[in-house]
Amino acid sequence: MTKKWARAALSHPAFTGVSRAHLGGLIEELAGPWQARRESALHQRRGGKRHRAAGAGRKHELVFTDRVLVAPVHLRTQLPHAALAELYGVGRSTVTEAIGEIRPLLADRGFAVPDQPGLRLRTLADVFAYADAEGVTLRIDGTETQVRRPKAHQPGRCAFVSGKKKQNTMKTTTISDGQGRTLWSGADRPGRMHDQTAMRTEGIAEQFRLHPDVRAEVDEGYRGLANEFPEQVSAPPKKPKEDAPLGDHYAWRAQRRRQSSARICVEHANAEHKQWRPLQRFLGRREHYPATHRAVAGLVSDRAAQRPTRRKPSTELVPVSLITC
Repeated sequence: MTKKWARAALSHPAFTGVSRAHLGGLIEELAGPWQARRESALHQRRGGKRHRAAGAGRKHELVFTDRVLVAPVHLRTQLPHAALAELYGVGRSTVTEAIGEIRPLLADRGFAVPDQPGLRLRTLADVFAYADAEGVTLRIDGTETQVRRPKAHQPGRCAFVSGKKKQNTMKTTTISDGQGRTLWSGADRPGRMHDQTAMRTEGIAEQFRLHPDVRAEVDEGYRGLANEFPEQVSAPPKKPKEDAPLGDHYAWRAQRRRQSSARICVEHANAEHKQWRPLQRFLGRREHYPATHRAVAGLVSDRAAQRPTRRKPSTELVPVSLITC
């Protein structure tokens, strides 16, 4: 298969997870940062002195367009590097180098903002500033992905063992809006760490103090935050005692159902991420997982941000004089 046919086949949305128009936009967006990183690496390698004219020297076996293309294909399908190299007729190391260059660029793009093209959220502070300005109620939830087990007799080997999954996992926190559109994904930590601890190390408590008007819906794993910020963080109600009146149990179930319905959208956001194979079971090196998850979440947020915002119908009472028969 020639490179032309490989490019035509792999650019299909079934392989990349994005439309061809979106892929073309990515190529234009990443061209500048890729060239800047390449020049910076060459500058450090040659000690600040240029020995050849710009554009001279060894040419890439994969042009920049193909380098951008193989990265989302690998992120979507987790095809082995050797298989992608066979399609292009190049060595496996060439594909590995290309993915290693493009993956951090995709991870650094940030997350798209609904109804505000061009604006992207990159840090937790950006998310809280956006939620404060737009009056968005945040939905926060953690998710786990199975990763390779560390080698025996290494320090910190047990840190990846998840008590919930009973597997070696990495844990990531996702923040979405009320329609399940990803606003941020990060706080990547070993699977043994508690959800709340992972977010506290990212400084979420300080953000709640800086933005007292921001509200959030969380699950039972963030009970401590709900206790510390009762006016801002809503967690599921505590279960009544067994000997409590039957009405208390009915009220608890109804309240828990309402709270679950309010935060189920962040579960849908995590489900969108899990459609990409590396986030179902990550087969690469663990140190590449955070960049992989951010890259996937950023691409998913581009598509999710295009969904129109659903406005809740007005609940104001209509005067009787305006009602016509």
